[in-house]
Amino acid sequence: MSLMKRISLIFRSKANTALDKAEDPRETLDYSYQRQLELLSKVRRGVADVATSRKRVELQVNQLEQQAAKLQGQAEKAIGAGREDLAREALTRKSGLASQITALKEQQATLQGEEEKLVLAQQRLQAKVEAFRTRKETIKATYTAAEAQTRIGEAMSGIGEEMGDVGLAIQRAEDKTAQMQARGQAIDELIASGALDDASQLNAGDDISRELDALSSGSDVESELARLKASSAPPQAIEASDGGGDILAGEPEAVKADGESTEGGRA
Repeated sequence: MSLMKRISLIFRSKANTALDKAEDPRETLDYSYQRQLELLSKVRRGVADVATSRKRVELQVNQLEQQAAKLQGQAEKAIGAGREDLAREALTRKSGLASQITALKEQQATLQGEEEKLVLAQQRLQAKVEAFRTRKETIKATYTAAEAQTRIGEAMSGIGEEMGDVGLAIQRAEDKTAQMQARGQAIDELIASGALDDASQLNAGDDISRELDALSSGSDVESELARLKASSAPPQAIEASDGGGDILAGEPEAVKADGESTEGGRA
């Protein structure tokens, strides 16, 4: 097989596959039914045309017969008037009309036969079209039901294209969610173990900063504890502590005096 033949075969097979996928049996049936209706309409027009021609010939025959009857009467009157020549002329014309009438009647009979054939063909075609329409609707309904059943089955089983895409989207969402949860748990574990620092602690940058913060925190605690003890002490204790403060404040003078007296005694 030559290269061109192979390429042509490939293109024909591809086109056939594409057409098979794009073809909808319901649309094809509707199109065929429309074509049959058009053919039936043409047959009806043909029957009407033949009937019109037959009627026209029939009218011509009637007119010629009327003329022949008139000539017959004129010939009889001419004989009565003793005009044999006129009677002969009238009969001669009547004879010519008779031959025309005969030819027209033969044509009328032919048209009548054609009309009857066309009418019979029209009736048969119309019955065929009606039967095709009934079968078409049945096939369309069956195809629609089968298509719906197939799509429902595909949706339930998840093998349909749309449901397959939905399933993949759900799977991707679940995978990303599981990955995010695992990452969050891993970060929490690392922060708890000290492998990672908590970014919310702005001053916890290194060991020295943490030691300074601890010292400052301890000093603040001691100051607050002393203030709480002072505020919660009884009034007497406060006054005693105040007096003691005065004694303590005057203690250097007493000590000084004692010292002087001691030195004088020694002297």
